[in-house]
Amino acid sequence: MKKIPTILGYSIISLLVLSIILFTAFAQRDIPVAQLKGKYCTSASRFMPLMGMQVHYRDEGPVNDSVPLVLIHGTSSSLNTWDSLASELNSSIPGGKRIIRMDMPGFGLTGPSPANAYSYAYFSAFLDSFLITLQVKACILAGNSLGGGIAWNYTIAHPEKVAKLILVDASGYPRKNEKGSLGFKIASIPIINNLLLFVTPKSLVKKSLETVFFDKRFVTAATINRYHDLLLSAGNRKAALSLFQHPLQQNAAAIKTITAPTLILWGAQDQLISVDNAYLFQKDIKRSTLQVFNNVGHIPMEEATRLVSTTIKDFIQ
Repeated sequence: MKKIPTILGYSIISLLVLSIILFTAFAQRDIPVAQLKGKYCTSASRFMPLMGMQVHYRDEGPVNDSVPLVLIHGTSSSLNTWDSLASELNSSIPGGKRIIRMDMPGFGLTGPSPANAYSYAYFSAFLDSFLITLQVKACILAGNSLGGGIAWNYTIAHPEKVAKLILVDASGYPRKNEKGSLGFKIASIPIINNLLLFVTPKSLVKKSLETVFFDKRFVTAATINRYHDLLLSAGNRKAALSLFQHPLQQNAAAIKTITAPTLILWGAQDQLISVDNAYLFQKDIKRSTLQVFNNVGHIPMEEATRLVSTTIKDFIQ
């Protein structure tokens, strides 16, 4: 005679059925890069075959500018995060400024590296190969968030190639109980984070962006769509998960060895990387200048474009 299923058994079966229904209803496939090019490429977009990838980049401004400004975006972002700043700088600097930006491996239209394995050493090697291919011998290097961490690590590895350094809410020091975004929190939870490979609703992206920006008016439908689309670009969710499962190892002690003139920019209301880090960078980098923007969050170049542009223009000129 068969045993009557227990209440616990019914509960487990119900949860499994509910999970299957939710997965079926909300699962999203990766979006082919070819499908996204028409939406996020401009006439300035180029693709460079490099290290097993087709790297999406833009190289704009006067070609005879031998020390261009090179911009590196942060986690789950893309070169588009610099759109407003690049436009503002080129219109405010007499004769313009050569500005180079790219979708880093694992993000944007570049997509994941062949091995889907990342480290600061890997990103430094990638950036160096990228600049060599463009025949850039020296640059002003700027990075936001993860991009800031990549920028200062590259500066230490290749000090002769970085004329000046700009850190915008950069990673580099241990976390300090920051609130963090909902998406980043879920991506850091073992097992559960694997669901993000298949279920990545726009509502989660919206909630995360509301933590990134201080002024919620910047969390527009267009911004949500851009971050969501490029996160779903083929292979990017797998790359993001790899970065959260294997966080990049920081070597904060090495920051003290940076000798390049450095501009440190920070949003006072950054909930992802506390403004306390700005003062640590200022203390550790001897030739540094700090500017903190009030009522601004984690990506000042999007939220306070005019202020950031003016500060950078004064620094590079």
